[in-house]
Amino acid sequence: MRRRSLITLGMLALWRPARGRAQGGSPPAALTLTGDDLQETPEALWRRPDLAWPAVPPDLPVIDPDDVSPEAAALRRLVAQGRAGGLAGVVYDNRDRGHSSLPENRFPQITRLAYGPDLRARRLDLGLALPVLLPAPPILAPVIGNSSTAITAGAAPRSLPRLAMTTPGGPMRAWTAWAGNQTWVYPEHRDHDDEDLFPANWPYMLISQGSSYTDRPFLRATGLILAALPAATRAAAAEQGLIGPVVQMIFRRAQVRDRSAYLSGAAHPTVFDGTRLNVAAMVARAAELRPDALPPLVRLAVPDEEFGDSAGLGARSERLFDTPSAIARIWRGPAFRREMRVTAAPTGAAGGPPVQRYLWVLLRGDPAAVRITPEGPRDETARISIDWQEARPVARGQPRTSARVDVGVFAETVGAETAGAEAGGGMISAPAFVSVSFPLHEARVYGPDGTGGMRLVSVDYDAAGGGRRLDPVLHWSAPWRDAFSYAPDGSLAGVLRTGTDGTVLRLDAQGRRADGSLPAYDIGGTPQVPVLQQR
Repeated sequence: MRRRSLITLGMLALWRPARGRAQGGSPPAALTLTGDDLQETPEALWRRPDLAWPAVPPDLPVIDPDDVSPEAAALRRLVAQGRAGGLAGVVYDNRDRGHSSLPENRFPQITRLAYGPDLRARRLDLGLALPVLLPAPPILAPVIGNSSTAITAGAAPRSLPRLAMTTPGGPMRAWTAWAGNQTWVYPEHRDHDDEDLFPANWPYMLISQGSSYTDRPFLRATGLILAALPAATRAAAAEQGLIGPVVQMIFRRAQVRDRSAYLSGAAHPTVFDGTRLNVAAMVARAAELRPDALPPLVRLAVPDEEFGDSAGLGARSERLFDTPSAIARIWRGPAFRREMRVTAAPTGAAGGPPVQRYLWVLLRGDPAAVRITPEGPRDETARISIDWQEARPVARGQPRTSARVDVGVFAETVGAETAGAEAGGGMISAPAFVSVSFPLHEARVYGPDGTGGMRLVSVDYDAAGGGRRLDPVLHWSAPWRDAFSYAPDGSLAGVLRTGTDGTVLRLDAQGRRADGSLPAYDIGGTPQVPVLQQR
């Protein structure tokens, strides 16, 4: 296996710390993590509960006094009025060794996490969030973190978010951090340029458009959201593990004008542009949120589906991951239409408003090729039917394309009278996601089956020869094209396989050769593209 290289992005650009600490203020609180402080559990590494937490000096301002932005001024007013809780007890974790660090004076009240020499020697301070949850009884401490690093060498370069989505255990690790009151920011580094290369969407992190330093505006926005929350609201959210969902809801809702836009793809892209953040609206929304009106976290389950554990010639699973608030599937089988049934349930704050109904929204994909049928008294179940579809622009008028369908699932709570509620309804949660990605590196052709449906006519698997981009962690290339023939009753009759070298192989409906032998398929490889080899 090739060694992956994790490096900071833009290393030629020298990072210089911002101005010193706020004038007249005390040094910020610091917390150093060492290997002796960790206890391993099945889901995470836990901070020992008897560890003493550093006290935050009382004279520290909530935000840099030199920050004269409207949102900073609004935050200071809220703090002076006793309406905002500030940032005492919030932890900042930088995982790129200061390459794109939050300046020390940006939020002086934040406790800054440092890694001891033993953890640094093991490189446990770099890259994706180390699964450490920080108990600060009686809550898990809210954490803001970032890492401007990426996998830049080897056969499968990728950003940290795509690494998390495509590495075994990575999705549940992201969920654990999010449900543990952590908000992480990572750049999309080359995974979201002319094409969205992410196989799924999820609410577990904020992904910034670009590379090094593009994560900083998101760190600032997250800090402002947490600082503007009333103290009782932040405490209630932290106690229930809802800091992540609250931050995501406020962040996304502030990007659009109204409820209708929030329930559309405009508010829920895979990647956000840091130059277009409405941070002042985030501060205002955070300040309005009451502890008895916290939006719930939406949990998903898939009781029935047509996606399987083994599909396609490579016999790989179509189930990329199942996590509580994000489900991801890869379309590998030959069918033109697939269906799944998904259920939603809430995790909410004690005493919070009940869920009035669930909202199932197509956020990405061809509206003519996706059908969502809610069921149940609160629409807590939906049947989702999806047709094969080609790449589409991620938004109208944009050149960037995507080969993925995203369905957002939202919980709307009861009570239009609650602070922050939408006009005409209660509070709407952060989204949970159901994503289906299409292997468009395979040149597929579908045609009418004579009964009003569609069936597979041919597949050109030679992505490597055709110069078609694929993710070698998830997919493969094969040097042949298959053409399918069908019997009068519509059943598969046989396959004609034509190799790029001109060889022709005829297979029957069961995929057997003329001598009755059944080909076996191995995913071999080249340094760049895995190649499906037939024996």
